[in-house]
Amino acid sequence: MVFMLVDDEAPALRDLEESLRAEAPEAELCGFTSPSMAMDFAKKTEPSIAFLDIEMGTTDGITMAKQLKALWPEIHIIFVTSYEQYALDAFSIHATGYLLKPVSREDIRRELTFIYRERKTSQRIQVKTFGGFDVYVDGKPLSFRRMKSKEFLAYLIDRRGSSVTLREAANILFEDGQYDLNRRKYMQTIYAELRSTLQNAGAETMLVKRHNSYAINTDTFDCDSYRFLAGDPIAINNYRRDYMICYSWAEYSMGRLEE
Repeated sequence: MVFMLVDDEAPALRDLEESLRAEAPEAELCGFTSPSMAMDFAKKTEPSIAFLDIEMGTTDGITMAKQLKALWPEIHIIFVTSYEQYALDAFSIHATGYLLKPVSREDIRRELTFIYRERKTSQRIQVKTFGGFDVYVDGKPLSFRRMKSKEFLAYLIDRRGSSVTLREAANILFEDGQYDLNRRKYMQTIYAELRSTLQNAGAETMLVKRHNSYAINTDTFDCDSYRFLAGDPIAINNYRRDYMICYSWAEYSMGRLEE
């Protein structure tokens, strides 16, 4: 692992290096007081994490973070600064952390734990909503006979436990707005095939069916967008304005994520 540290104040850089050596002895630390030299380094070597000051003479850390993200989209950015007012700008570019100087070893330990912890979850079911939509059970992707069954599940997950009728779901899944007897029977078929797919994978507990209403049991699976909304820094860092991009109706929800 390569950690890149950038601070134009040598004493602050030295203090950060000492804390990181104590908390991450396995990491290769590359410190720079010159942002331009740091960028030259980053173009040749992919850092796992960049610890950046924000106000650095002619260069600011926010701009530098954007450049690093353009080079290495998966890089974790942790700002280390004396100023609180840049926090909103920092998290708008999906920074993993924002630490105020003086930084303690406990602060460093907490941020590294966020990044490198093994997610301890008993959930067999993993739902991916960033970059598209997929469901995994025991690490294997679910295969759906009908794409509308998969989309129905996506819509239920988007509603995060709120119930919906077949008519309401049909108005979302089909743009023509028609809901006659044939459409109702087709929606029943879509739901039946969705339930069958989940049952075959041992994941039927995801679904909640009441009289003429359908919902998802949010306690039965892990979901990247749910963690994003809960403030999980890893999920925030992984978000690329790409929530369920395969479905046009998801644009409204993506707007809520942006807020």
